[in-house]
Amino acid sequence: MAASSNSSLSGSSVSSDAEEYQPPIWKSYLYQLQQEAPRPKRIICPREVENRPKYYGREFHGIISREQADEILAGVEGAYILRESQRQPGCYTLALRFGNQTLNYRLFYDGKHFVGEKRFESIHDLVTDGLITLYIETKASEYISKMTTNPIYEHIGYATLLREKVSRRLSRTKNESRKASVTSEENTPVEKITSLVRRAALTQNDNHFNYEKAHNFKVHTFRGPHWCEYCANFMWGLIAQGVRCSDCGLNVHKQCSKYVPNDCQPDLKRIKRVYCCDLTTLVKAHNTQRPMVVDSCIREIEARGLKSEGLYRVSGFTEHIEDVKMAFDRDGDKADISASIYPDINIIAGALKLYFRDLPIPVITYDTYSKFIEAAKISNPDERLEAIHEVLMLLPAAHYETLRYLMIHLKKVTLHEKENFMNAENLGIVFGPTLMRPPEDSTLTTLNDMRYQKLIVQILIENEDVLF
Repeated sequence: MAASSNSSLSGSSVSSDAEEYQPPIWKSYLYQLQQEAPRPKRIICPREVENRPKYYGREFHGIISREQADEILAGVEGAYILRESQRQPGCYTLALRFGNQTLNYRLFYDGKHFVGEKRFESIHDLVTDGLITLYIETKASEYISKMTTNPIYEHIGYATLLREKVSRRLSRTKNESRKASVTSEENTPVEKITSLVRRAALTQNDNHFNYEKAHNFKVHTFRGPHWCEYCANFMWGLIAQGVRCSDCGLNVHKQCSKYVPNDCQPDLKRIKRVYCCDLTTLVKAHNTQRPMVVDSCIREIEARGLKSEGLYRVSGFTEHIEDVKMAFDRDGDKADISASIYPDINIIAGALKLYFRDLPIPVITYDTYSKFIEAAKISNPDERLEAIHEVLMLLPAAHYETLRYLMIHLKKVTLHEKENFMNAENLGIVFGPTLMRPPEDSTLTTLNDMRYQKLIVQILIENEDVLF
């Protein structure tokens, strides 16, 4: 919240109370400061103001100068008014008294009120949040700057008991599916544990596949007091106090999120579906090497469909493919795709291709797309193969493993070319645009790159034993 007043607030050092403060598990110093912050005091205009915007109340004083606003607010900490600019009619300003001076903020409205990134339903909420932020940043600027220097994130011995509870629950039977074990935790005390504790428990799980995954942080408004699971400090403010990982539920300050390692352990309760879900998120949530859709479909195809004419080229009925998709979304690895339910193997092949097409980030990621295309353009076969191998090493681990497994399968398909009429080139035509898409949504780029997409997949199939 940056004020437009000529005088700026200088952040004072942490008080002696803060220096002597010995925090418990969750540090309450910032919470105490929030409780001490000035409360907003609306100064009502004594006269009826003409042309008052309908979304402002009687705190609007019309066109007055900064000096007049300063006189109205003088001596009342937390007092505020709204005024219309003398210099720019039609532009509105929040005048707020804090730190024995009047701060002026350009005020905007687009259905919600704001002076910066945060949007508020009311001016009162905006001022309340602003006063909290100003007070804490003034009183504890040095404390805040050092919050990330001694995080609890890697030192969570205080959570041993809860962690052991979760470990026992997660490992209670090797044969029970991960989905069933996690979803059955609802309405138990374990449900209330922090994602930090949950992450520690999962890290100790022997069956865990250690793929690196960045957290999917999004700005979040917490109802009631919340503490950062990275630095253990209170997350201050009225709204948008921090960020939450939408995959694992980790709650941290926005500034702390920059320091959190890429060790997201997605929670199945937060993963609503299988299709259209990020590949790494899905495999970490289900604790598998590859997406269960890939394993299940390939297993079924290799059991009864390798000799099927036009495998992967011939389409199955769209509505039946959608049925398979819904079955995976609903039942996960328990989805029944056997011949008794779907006798046409092209339905299963179509469901597998649809899974790859629906990925928000393709198997061959947007980041590596252009490098693969450039590698495909190399004329010397040996140099081209080496270049492709180098780019493969840039893929995220879960993407690499999925691609490797698929190429081994497609190589098996080509071994039955006499029956299915599908060689590596034909499969390249089918899977090229399915496995890789240009970062920009350009029809022209897609058309220009199609032959290189086909060539990349063809080379991956023909050389899977060398490249992987």
